[in-house]
Amino acid sequence: MASAAIEITSQEDFLIHYNDFKARFARMQPEKEVIVRDPEMDVEGYVVIWNTGISKDGPLGRCGKGGTRITKDLSLEDVRRLSRAMAEKNAAAGLPLGGAKSGLKADPNAPDYEAKFKRFAELCRPLLHEHGGIFGGFGYDIGGKPPYNALWACEALGSTRSFTGKPVDMGGTDYDKEGIAGLGVAVAGKVMLTYHGVGVSAASFAVQGLGAMGAAVTRYFSEFGGNLKVLSDPKYKGAWRFHDTASPEMIAALTTQDFEAVNALLPKEATHLGEDCFEALYQDVDVVFPCAMEDAITAENAPKIQARFVCEGANNPTTEEAHEILFTRGIHAVPDIIANPGGIIAAFVELTSNVDNEENAKNRTKVEEAKRQTIEKVTASTTAFLDLVKQVAAPADKVGDFIAWRNILYGV
Repeated sequence: MASAAIEITSQEDFLIHYNDFKARFARMQPEKEVIVRDPEMDVEGYVVIWNTGISKDGPLGRCGKGGTRITKDLSLEDVRRLSRAMAEKNAAAGLPLGGAKSGLKADPNAPDYEAKFKRFAELCRPLLHEHGGIFGGFGYDIGGKPPYNALWACEALGSTRSFTGKPVDMGGTDYDKEGIAGLGVAVAGKVMLTYHGVGVSAASFAVQGLGAMGAAVTRYFSEFGGNLKVLSDPKYKGAWRFHDTASPEMIAALTTQDFEAVNALLPKEATHLGEDCFEALYQDVDVVFPCAMEDAITAENAPKIQARFVCEGANNPTTEEAHEILFTRGIHAVPDIIANPGGIIAAFVELTSNVDNEENAKNRTKVEEAKRQTIEKVTASTTAFLDLVKQVAAPADKVGDFIAWRNILYGV
């Protein structure tokens, strides 16, 4: 049965299906869990893959995909949890792609990091999709150092097919540098405002966290016509509110993460609200983009939110209790599971594109295709999400999870 055949006719009907899907998803187990080791090199890594049935009729056949996390205290349980979340994110985006995550238990700053990462890639070779396995390959996550991990993995494997987020001249989309995940979040914010009759042009917005995600959201939402009014980040000494609108020079400096330029411009263009980065969440703006951390909006601070709209860029930045409070207060939200699939969409383009490396380097073909698909898919999924929220009158996180679980259980 296709997911479209699951018709919801009322809030009661939604809750019945929601609880059923939640219980069924909770009972699901990974399709494959592998620990790879090289004791002589002190290498230990993990690969966990979920629900490749969702992709069996797609262009890749059975395949799961997600990024590669590298931390010195990583565990199999961590990778299992992260891969499960990727199953939900990929499904919510409507991609015919199972969830996966790989991870290396290592210190990314250690002298032997390169050697360990290359050995980890070699040990995973039999699992890879290009060698007949169901693991779609590696990608950037915490602990990754673009572009080096891509270079190391491709060298170790003798192929560029099993690492996504590669530089453009290697056949990649360079999605971190291009800010494709942030593009998706900005699109979701634009769709949400438009859906509720608010013009994006000159809509005021605040961004908490100006790392790769927040910088890209700032870039693209400004290009859509938004007016950056508030930002916060520890590296910029907390929260700032612009006197009027951020200058083009400021937007450019934030986008490229030119810390020196940003810190020079801020005192000229903005008022310092203090060192508490959470202040950005509480300002009187049209839309807030939490792009910094998990559980940034909680039951304790959700009553302080003044914006009419919240669009999530970070992973799980709003707790379940906070979502309930926002919903009760009439604040519209798009959860990260709906707003933030741009990175995996770009990875899917890299895995499925037939464009050769030379053409890609010359014309940036995969980059433009990844952006096009991100805009198209996030627009469609956000609109469908907002339609369902309106129909069933339920908090954003519940509706987002419902869509993901429905697609996992019944197909995209």
